Amino acid sequence: MANIRDDSHLVDGARAEARAQAYLEQQGLTTWMKNYRCKTGEIDLIMCEGDTLVFVEVRLRTNRFFSSAVESITPAKRQKMIRTAQRFLQERGLVDKHACRFDIIALDAKGQHAKPEWIRDAFGIY
Repeated sequence: MANIRDDSHLVDGARAEARAQAYLEQQGLTTWMKNYRCKTGEIDLIMCEGDTLVFVEVRLRTNRFFSSAVESITPAKRQKMIRTAQRFLQERGLVDKHACRFDIIALDAKGQHAKPEWIRDAFGIY
């Protein structure tokens, strides 16, 4: 029997990221890049609000019983995101050229039309 892999979580994740991007663009942010990857990790969305670069982590919540969007980001995940953002800034010669912050967009999988929860500056000013 063939091994069938369930990639539905990837499809759900891509939809969540597209929904988050559209929501943030409606709020006036502009998209610089989606799914930036390097050896240190991945950042779902890199956006700009004025002169501030915004590194966005999209969290799809299927069950809020376990943890909130912010609580689901462990200290190790936070450090990984910071290192990945630093690499992005270094690769593009943007170190010390922009203020930066880390935002979280939490989406409820069951509420397709529910307003996303936007947690601005989730890590404090970077």
